Order: sequence, then structure tokens, then C-alpha cells
Amino acid sequence: MSTCTTASRDLDEPLAGTAATARTWLLIEQPGPWGAKALTSSHLDPDVGRALEAAADGTGVRVALVRRPGRHADRHTQPRRQVYVAHTAPGDAWLRSAVITAPEELLALDFAALGAGVHGGFGAPHEGAPLALVCTNGKRDRCCAVLGRPLASELALSGEEGVWEVTHLGGHRFSPTLLVLPYGYAYGRTTAAEVKGILETVRAGRVVTDGCRGSSAWDRPGQAAELAVRRAVREDAADALTVVRTEAVEGDTPRWKVTLAHVDGRRWLVTVAQGTSAPPRPESCGAALGSPARMDVVAIREVPAPLG
Repeated sequence: MSTCTTASRDLDEPLAGTAATARTWLLIEQPGPWGAKALTSSHLDPDVGRALEAAADGTGVRVALVRRPGRHADRHTQPRRQVYVAHTAPGDAWLRSAVITAPEELLALDFAALGAGVHGGFGAPHEGAPLALVCTNGKRDRCCAVLGRPLASELALSGEEGVWEVTHLGGHRFSPTLLVLPYGYAYGRTTAAEVKGILETVRAGRVVTDGCRGSSAWDRPGQAAELAVRRAVREDAADALTVVRTEAVEGDTPRWKVTLAHVDGRRWLVTVAQGTSAPPRPESCGAALGSPARMDVVAIREVPAPLG
């Protein structure tokens, strides 16, 4: 039976510019089953889930639930929960962890500050392996469970540290999908061997562009532009490139001019156009056929750095 994932793969749908957007991620351990909207349809108190969603709205923070790979006991209480907060901006990426006893404690956080990269002393610096978050929420789309859960289990059983299942990363049709923290790069159609290579590279402060959907720190035109420049100049240092601005260009179809800066002073102006994927395909299993938007890089030009 055809799935949204097989259709996307067979049609060679591009991955660049499809990552979720979030400057900062707040991850809360929640074992047990997850519903389609996990913050309000899991064993997490739905009132707390709604309050966390409201607190994060418009701040640049994205809240997600995580659990360890494997079978999940259907427990309604969890006495101690692992929590991570990660900021993904290049040059200021950080990952902090804490253990809490009640999720409502997190409502005291300053979400606007977290989104701006100010952790306010929350928890302690994470000193372990990078986090590998594999989307496994089958209630959002069955491909996430059918493809994501075996990947997460294989990584964990192989001894890879920092592996968690996560509720939703978007782009079901690119399953299995992966987010790596602290740098915030997302990947699609990944295998265990590829994930191991990605994590080894992250430990060295570098980025793998093959199979990459983009950095969650940027909007989608910025994601596509950054990956294009990385490939053009063969730059893999995680902190090397910053999206300075994204400007919409007037016209009949969506188009943007994206300015990127390198830490060595170089700059590029990248033109990104929004296209439509053809022929039509389902964006999720069971959904009607559609034409998902795609980010097409149509020009890359190096430009002089500003004076002063």
C-alpha cells in the first residue's frame, strides 16, 4: 500500500526548506501514548499543555514531548521528568537540562527570553552526547510510527546516546524525520547509519548537508538559502553562517531575497522562489492529493560586506 512517504521519495521531492521553525526548543519527558495533538492528548495534564502552548506562542519557542525509545508503559503518573531547553542560533547555540517533578513548574519560565537565547539559569549545561530526536507520533501520521520507531530503537540498541522519540517535527512524508540539538538541523529519510554519521559530525561542531531539511533557527526561505550556500562553498562548520535577513519580493509568485553572512566577513544574496511540487501527492497518509510548496534556490551571488 502506497504511503505519503513512498510517494514523496518516488517523486524525489526536495528536502531543503522544510524544517520546523523554532529558535528555541523546550522538550518535556512524557512516556505513554501520544495523541495527534500531544500536548493536550497524552498523559500530560491537558490544562498544563494548553498553558504551555499559550506561553510559547509568538516567542520563538516550540514545546514538544519526548520519551525514551522502546515500549511505553501506559502510566498516568511520572514522578520525575527530564527536560531540555535548546537554543539554536549560530554562535550562541546551547543545550541545558533539568529534572522536574511537575510540568507546571515550567510555566514560570520566561518564554520570550528563552526565544531570544537567554536561559535565565534554567537547569545546567548538557554535557552528554548531542540529542537525536526521532519523530514517532503515529497519531499524526502512521509513517512516523512505522518508520520512526524502528529507527529510534535501532539507534538506542546500538549504544547511541541522546536518542529520544519526539512528538512532531512536521513533514510526515519525509519520515523518518530527525532533529539534532543543540544546532537544530532537521533531516529526512534517514537511516541508522546516516544518523550515526550526522551525530559524529555534530560532535565536531559541523553539519551534514546530505538529507538535511534545514536549520530550525531560520524561516523556510532562509533554510533553503543557507543549505545552498553551504554546498556552494563547501562550508560545514555549524557556526559559520547566519541568515541576516529575509526580504519578500513583490510579484505573482512568492519570492525572497535572503542575505547570509559568514563569520569571516563574506556575504551572499540568495534568491529563493516558492514552487509547487508536481504531480500531486498526499502530504499525509489518508489526505487528499495536493501540491506541497517547495523552496527553490534560483540564484546565489556573493556581495560586498557592509562598510564599518
